[in-house]
Amino acid sequence: MTVTGRKQDGDEARLLGGLADERASVRLRAALAIGSAPRPGFVGALVERCAVEPEFSVRDMLTWALTRHPVPLTLPALLRELGSQRPQARSQALHTLSKIRDARAYPAITRALLTDADDEVARSAWRAAVVLVPEGGEAALVAVLVTQFGRGPLETRRSLSRALAGLGEVIVPALRATAEAADPEVRAHALATERLLRDPDSGFEGAVEEAKRVVALGGSGRGGMMGRC
Repeated sequence: MTVTGRKQDGDEARLLGGLADERASVRLRAALAIGSAPRPGFVGALVERCAVEPEFSVRDMLTWALTRHPVPLTLPALLRELGSQRPQARSQALHTLSKIRDARAYPAITRALLTDADDEVARSAWRAAVVLVPEGGEAALVAVLVTQFGRGPLETRRSLSRALAGLGEVIVPALRATAEAADPEVRAHALATERLLRDPDSGFEGAVEEAKRVVALGGSGRGGMMGRC
């Protein structure tokens, strides 16, 4: 092995070791360096670290580093993570797939992921699916996403509404149907999503409160906010 080869191997080992350092600042610098000089040997370690990394800023840098590597190397590794027992492994893989934007990943975003019991996994799946859905597949995706109306805290509901709004007018028939649901939380979420679609700059929390008032007054998709479309 040449001196240059030994140096490269030593640099790679040092950076891989940096990903596991107890200091977040060291892990961040290692991920930055790896993304700045991508090599095939880094992909597996980056994906593995994404599954356990506790710091958001480091996870974000890990994702960036993965996007710097060739898709034929990263895509198979990320798709395998979608079946992991670790929620963070699934959510981070989905997040990274949404950044890579390779449509071949879309079939792997299953109904199980879109309705995952873990909110972070589901939110990542919603965002990735909206980015990757092929033309003509939007209606089928919307049909699954609207089953999640009324789910979780405000931030989770906001994520779902933003994801749906990103699909555009194709969501309107499903919103109108869901705005007639028996569950008032589901109806309010559908109405708030419609407002977000019509006015992307509106605050989601305010849209939810208005939707709840409409529902409380007996309004629905026909006589409430939908009626003003």
